[in-house]
Amino acid sequence: MKAGDAAAQPGDDRDIGYIDAHVHVWTPDVRTYPLAPGYQKEDMQPPSFTPEELFHHARPAGVSRVTLIQMSFYGYDNSYMLDVMKKHPGVFSGVAVIDENDRPAERMAELQKQGVRGFRIRPGDRKPDQWLSGEGMRTMWRQGAETGLNMCCLIDPEFLPSVDRACREFPETPVVIDHFARVGIDGTIRERDLANLCALSKHKNVTVKVSAFYALGQKTPPYTDLIPMIRRVLDAYGPERLMWASDGPFQVVPPHTYQASIDLIRLRCDFLTDSDRNRLLRKTAERVFFA
Repeated sequence: MKAGDAAAQPGDDRDIGYIDAHVHVWTPDVRTYPLAPGYQKEDMQPPSFTPEELFHHARPAGVSRVTLIQMSFYGYDNSYMLDVMKKHPGVFSGVAVIDENDRPAERMAELQKQGVRGFRIRPGDRKPDQWLSGEGMRTMWRQGAETGLNMCCLIDPEFLPSVDRACREFPETPVVIDHFARVGIDGTIRERDLANLCALSKHKNVTVKVSAFYALGQKTPPYTDLIPMIRRVLDAYGPERLMWASDGPFQVVPPHTYQASIDLIRLRCDFLTDSDRNRLLRKTAERVFFA
């Protein structure tokens, strides 16, 4: 089935293809979609990753829907992502980036009407005890609780305890942890980091992306060294709170491939049941980003 042939409805159990919960797209047309200050066209590597280029990888792998993550090249201007979503109705959901100090609740409401279901937040140069403490960020978490919009955290393991504190303060805010909180990004999967990631499972509204295999552990296909970590988070969260994602286009830079990423879940984690795989590859992302 081609992407866009059908759009899922809540509760629909039809097999309409897998969902990739994390992809970045960008265009070389920087005249129509200018880059944010501090970025040059040379920073875009690969130089282009349009929806059509994504479909070249995703469709053969059985992926029919995708969650787009606003790319840093565009700063707070979500225009390209939003235009892609409009051009392909039913195919894409979106995670936007906004300035937490510029009318965040109003901006979140505006973007929600345009199909955005989450907001990427990251510490930047702030310390773990600082990045979630500002009034703008607290407004975002409150708005997330009221509207069901996800706080999508791109963090390293040392920031997990700060997310735990925020979850205790805002227990109804849905939270998504990107890429296992980058546990193992330096090549070593540390027990302390993995334990902190699993400890967040006590918060009922936290979901984890099983993703970015190219960047974690040994960083080598077929990524079987990551299987014990997948098993640990599965035991902690259950399949209903895990979702696979590629992190394209970075996952398709040789020697990595899109197919190798999805096949780690489809074929190589032999402890997963068919129901588990359906959750990781479709149903969880459907609930979080497409309901």
